[in-house]
Order: sequence, then C-alpha cells, then structure tokens
Amino acid sequence: MQRMVHHAESMAEILGVSVNPGKVVGNDCMKHTLKQYFGYETFRPLQEEIIGRVMDGKDCVVLMPTGGGKSLCFQLPAIMSDGIALAISPLISLMKDQVDALQANGIAADFINSTVPPDEARHILRRAQSGELKILYIAPERLPVPGFEDFLRTLCISLIAIDEAHCISEWGHDFRPDYRNLQSLREKFPRIPIIALTATATEKVRADIVKQLDLNEPRVFISSFNRPNLSYSAIPKKDSLQTIRALLGKHKGESAIIYCFSRNDTEKIAAQLAQYGFKTATYHAGLTADVRRHNQERFIRDEIDIMVATIAFGMGIDKPDVRLVIHHSLPKSIEGYYQETGRAGRDGLPAECVLLFSYADTFKQKFFIDQIEDVAEQKNVREKLDEVLRYGNLSTCRRRFLLRYFNEGYDATACGNCDICKPALKAVVIEGVPGAHTRQSSQRASRGAPSAEPLDYDMALFEALRHLRTQEATALQVPPYVVFGDKTLREMATYFPQSDAALLQITGVGERKCAQFGKKFLDVIRRYAQQHHIKEKVRPSGTALTASPMPAKPIYTGSTYDGTKRMLMQKISIEEIAKRRGLTLGTIVAHIETIIAADPQTDISHLHPPQDRFDTIAATFAKTGGTALAPVRHILGDGYSYDELRLVRVFMNLR
Repeated sequence: MQRMVHHAESMAEILGVSVNPGKVVGNDCMKHTLKQYFGYETFRPLQEEIIGRVMDGKDCVVLMPTGGGKSLCFQLPAIMSDGIALAISPLISLMKDQVDALQANGIAADFINSTVPPDEARHILRRAQSGELKILYIAPERLPVPGFEDFLRTLCISLIAIDEAHCISEWGHDFRPDYRNLQSLREKFPRIPIIALTATATEKVRADIVKQLDLNEPRVFISSFNRPNLSYSAIPKKDSLQTIRALLGKHKGESAIIYCFSRNDTEKIAAQLAQYGFKTATYHAGLTADVRRHNQERFIRDEIDIMVATIAFGMGIDKPDVRLVIHHSLPKSIEGYYQETGRAGRDGLPAECVLLFSYADTFKQKFFIDQIEDVAEQKNVREKLDEVLRYGNLSTCRRRFLLRYFNEGYDATACGNCDICKPALKAVVIEGVPGAHTRQSSQRASRGAPSAEPLDYDMALFEALRHLRTQEATALQVPPYVVFGDKTLREMATYFPQSDAALLQITGVGERKCAQFGKKFLDVIRRYAQQHHIKEKVRPSGTALTASPMPAKPIYTGSTYDGTKRMLMQKISIEEIAKRRGLTLGTIVAHIETIIAADPQTDISHLHPPQDRFDTIAATFAKTGGTALAPVRHILGDGYSYDELRLVRVFMNLR
C-alpha cells in the first residue's frame, strides 16, 4: 500500500493534480488517462469504482457481460501504477488481439504463451524485468513452469488480473484444471491486489472464485446483463436460406456470425451463401487447428464477412464490430444463447440477434440428451432446452425474459428493441430488406437496429475511412478495429473533424492514435468535406484533449526511467548507458522515447545520428507517409537497425 501511495504522489506531480487522501489517484486524473490512451471521455457503468478500488490496492471480483468493458478495469490501473501488471488469460487468440490494441494505444504490453518461440519469450521477459512493459499477459499453465515463479519475484508487480475467472470453479460452465495453478498466488504475493473478471458466473461460482483465489475481503461488482444496442428476434424457420440472405443483405459488407447445430450444416450453408457472392468461411471441430486458426484470422481482419460455425467458435474473439448473429438452429441453453449473441455489437453500436425457430430442431437436441447416462444431468440439460423453447414461443418482451433468467429485474413494459415490443423488426426480416435511407445533401445512413444514440453519418465518407483503415491495418498486420473502431469512424463521418484538436474529441481517438494515424484520416476527411462543401461540426459535450488543464504527456514513473534520464543529462552515450545499467540498447532507446514524449525539453543532442544516415532515414519515413518502423526497415534493409530508426523518429518528432 505504501508503494501505491508513493506512486500516487509522483503521478500527481507529473499531471499537476492533487491526490485525495482516501484514493490513490483522483477521478480527474483517471479520466484524463482514459482519454489520453483509450480515447474515451467517460467510463462505462462500474468501471470507475472498480478502477478506484484496484488503485487502492484492494481485491475485487467483476461480473460484467461481454462487451461491458472488463479489460479496461485492469488495463487503466496498470498504466497508472508503478511496475507491471500480470494478466492471466486462457484465451491465446485474445491475448494477441488485446496486446495489439494496447500497443496501438501507446501502451507497452506483450504476452507469453505456447505460440511464442523460446528466444522471443526470453526477450519479452527481459523487457518485463527492465521496466519497459506495463502489462504482461500469460496463460495459466505458465505459472508451474520451473523458474517462472522465481522470475515473477524479480518484478515490481502492480496488480494481478485473472480473466475468465469462472474457469477456476468446478461449478463454472468452463472449468479448466490449469486454473488451479492460480490458487497459490495470494500466498506468494500477499500484498498485490487481485482482480478476478468473468462474463458469466452464478452466485455459487462467484463464492467459489473468492474461496479458490483466497481473496482478501473482496468487493463483488455485478454489472447489468442488459445490452440495449442488441435487438432480439425469433422468426419461423421457413426457407432459412432466403431469410439468411435477406438479413445479410441488410448488413452488406458488415461482419456476421451464423451458428449451426452440426458440421454438415456449417459447410452446406457456407457453400450456398458463397454461390450468391457472400464472402464466407467455416469453423467447426472437424477442421484442422491450422484451418480453424486461418479462418478465424481472416474473419478478424475483415478478409471475410461471414463466419458459419458451430458453438466451438467465439471464445476469445475480441472483434467489436459484429453487426449480426444468426442462430440457424436451437441453442442448447439460454446461457449459451446469451453468450453467443453477446459477440454482436461489442462496440456499443446497433446489432441484430436473430433466432430461426423450429420445433423440428428439438428432435436433434433430444437425441443427444437421451444419450446422457447420469439422470440428474440429463434432467438439468432437458430443463435448459425447455427454457430455450419458452424463449422461442414468447408473446412478451424477449429482453425481459433474458434479464429475469439471470435474476435481473427489468421494470420497463416494453424494451422497444425486440420483435415482440417492436413488431417492425420481424416484418423487416420476413418482408424483405428496405432500401438505404438517403437525403439531398450527401448520402447518409444509420444502419442496423435502433439504438439510444443513432448517428446520422455520411456513408460515403465512412466507406472511404474504412478503406483507409484496412490499408493501415494491413501494413501493420493487425485487425482493422485496432486502428479505429466503427464507432470512431462513424463519428468522423458525422462531425468532419479538420484538425488534430477536433480529431481528439472523437470517441476512440487518443494521443498515440492521433499522432500515428491522424494526418492520413484528416486528409481524407478534409478532401471529402471540400468536395462536398461540408463544414466541420462541433461534437456535443466533447472537449479537446489538448484543452485539458493537465499536460497531455505519457506517464512514466519509477527508477528505471529516472536512472536513464540522469545519464542522458550527463551526456552519456546510449551504448554506455546500456552497459552501465545492464540493459539492451533497445530497452534504452525505448526509455528515451518515453522520456522525450513526457519532457521534450530533455537535451539529447549528443545522441543525434550521423547527418547523412539521419537524412536517409527521415526521407524514407516521409516516403512511407507514416511513423511505422517496419515499412522503413523493409526499404532500407539490414544496414539500418530498428533501434537507429526509433532514435531518428524521436528527433523527427522534436522538430
């Protein structure tokens, strides 16, 4: 606790704010950091309270549905705390996606799991020890590896985050024996706060999580299961291919998932849709691991629009812009249905969840239920299927049914976003897809189901920005949403920002992304606005980050950066600093990047590369039109190291 309070004081000095006695950092500081790194101006429900508790050094359990913002609850305090946060997750694909997104936001993060080669893993561990990383993701099976616990003891760990925490409980729906490796964390690291996070956990499972992890007087945070941006519909399963085509036509060019009962169904439907020109792929247990991984990657990177899959698909998918989830067959349970539909609209934008309902599908389910030998288990599974049938036959609000199933009250008489409360939703599916909404001044659209805050955005500009996003993502080899999410692009296509200050007002645009991508996106917006005689609009309640009374500087604290800065002030070379500190050249260059970003007045003139090499590198950066290192290295070749390129980039930013 003393370490956390000391950090708060140094943080306050950097940001120019006072620290409240009862809290490690003030709310203003938290909100500034939220905007600076993640581009958001406000927290989602419960996030602020959870982050405050973690910053106070206390344990907590977080139950928050998919898309509710669980990850931010440990990522933000990790950034604001001294040391490194340890994030434990069983989902390998999700680790990479989250690290890509963090790095795109200017946050030093990395991961170690079975896909990382030994040499690269050792390099990552060295970066963690040097203080270069703020967040390190690991899989639970990494903990018992010989020597790994000793390595952890060499780190200054700020917090431990355990994602998918229900996996530690035998009462959970996805128990994993490897999670029992986590039971000793409290004993080995008694003073480090632990935050356990899950999207689905009954009261019994929550109690078991607390017991198994030996949490110290934890506070349990339970978020609402309500997803207002999702519309729910159940329609008769007649001519299902035609219905699916109509739904996909309504969401042309957008991401969709179609869940099927069997492998044969997935292959059949995917083949039929491909004949009509839809870009599809399949995912089921009958495919090899490499094919599944390849298809999943294509879906995440928007190379295909539609994934036709069994329920094996979805765990660890961090794709926020899925606009449609169709259940071609009956789900096995309401829990499963909620989890699968929850993969739609994670960005908070409107999305549709459609169940093609048929009693005939119950015969397939009941056949397998009859094979269950345990009588109690068979009864339990049968009751869960009966609840699904109740859902399909409802004549009252579907949202109310789902929320009450999870013991959450819902007092509204009508949700206005299900086919019962708004029959027009069902009519749209059955009667066909309406034409695009157009206006006299530029084509505009508010696609998808109704939402609380629809944006009347310019579709032509939105598509141009999507195209640019795809180009940038391809160059960086990351999913498009890592560059900017759909919500961010829609706001750009609504308010037409013309400057960095205006761009920083857009949701999802933080300092790092503004610096890295701002020029190219602003060029597209300015050109389009000029061609169509459109003026910039002020975003309601938005405040430019640069207008904040607090300096917009990356946050760094701790002796590892201070030690490097002291040597820089003594005009010591990078090579000598690395030698004296026992660190790599790359680590010292990374320190310099962070130090200069926080204090551009720091004198590093003695480190300026030879002018001829500097000019060559700078000209190549200009040629590539960005600040990414890989394209420059590709052009210049092995004669120029990444460390040299990074150092030149530092000096270019000082101009």
